[in-house]
Amino acid sequence: MERRDIEGLRDRVSCAVVLEQAGFQIDLKESTRRAVKYRRGGEIIIITHGGKGWFDPLSDRKGDVFALLGWLQPGDFPAILNAARAFAGVMASQPIWSAPSRRRTPDGILERWSARVPLRPGLPGFGYLTKARAIPPAVLRRAVGAGLIRQGPFDSAWFAHEDDCGRICGWEERGHLWRGFASGGTKTLFRFGERTPARLCITEAAIDALSMAAIESCRLDTLYASTAGGWSPATEAAVRQLAGRVDLLVAATDRNSQGEAYADTLRQIALRQDCGFQRLRPLRNDWNEDLKDRAEG
Repeated sequence: MERRDIEGLRDRVSCAVVLEQAGFQIDLKESTRRAVKYRRGGEIIIITHGGKGWFDPLSDRKGDVFALLGWLQPGDFPAILNAARAFAGVMASQPIWSAPSRRRTPDGILERWSARVPLRPGLPGFGYLTKARAIPPAVLRRAVGAGLIRQGPFDSAWFAHEDDCGRICGWEERGHLWRGFASGGTKTLFRFGERTPARLCITEAAIDALSMAAIESCRLDTLYASTAGGWSPATEAAVRQLAGRVDLLVAATDRNSQGEAYADTLRQIALRQDCGFQRLRPLRNDWNEDLKDRAEG
């Protein structure tokens, strides 16, 4: 199946339909325009991006409709594609809200970022990242010193996304019971490490970027970057621009169908930008899981 056909199939299948067919029911009282909650017994899944994305607030599971099908109906990728075809074009019985466009000015984004204090020991976000996520304090201090992480609401941490000039465009939001992206912000890249690198390492989340940096002892030749689990035009432009300057582009995306799709996109960019390419897969689903295994071992 051609990549274009796979992308088209992803666009035509709603995560909400897949959940309904699996016996999940919508929880309208606890749903919002940006996050629609579904329950099945004690299981909870949050649908985002108008039905195109999802995550489990009680674990690290997340992804697109292929990742959801892979979790609900384990099998190889061809089997997942066959399952997805059965849902193509089917509408959910409950509507998936679409949030109204409320694009904020760059100044408004910067003001909201500046109103948050930098992360430091004693703040909830610092405890979450060091304890629940096993990020070494030394790595966090380096990222905070570079102006990349701030304390957010609801015990969350904010991870800055910047453009090529270093301007804040948005931020990833992660906490014990919350994940999201800055309302009105633009996904570009979270960038940690060497700013004129020979090696560019792309992950799907800022926590994964920090985790891989910790696993590799913060290689001095490397910029560790995160796409925030999305692929916006601004993200692609940023990756293309950086790939044109480095010797090696590393696809360090998750070990699942979505991660493989991202890796293939990065491989094509490396080919067009005439730089080396390497695919690195975590032993578990993502790099933070690998880091936590090391900490426990």
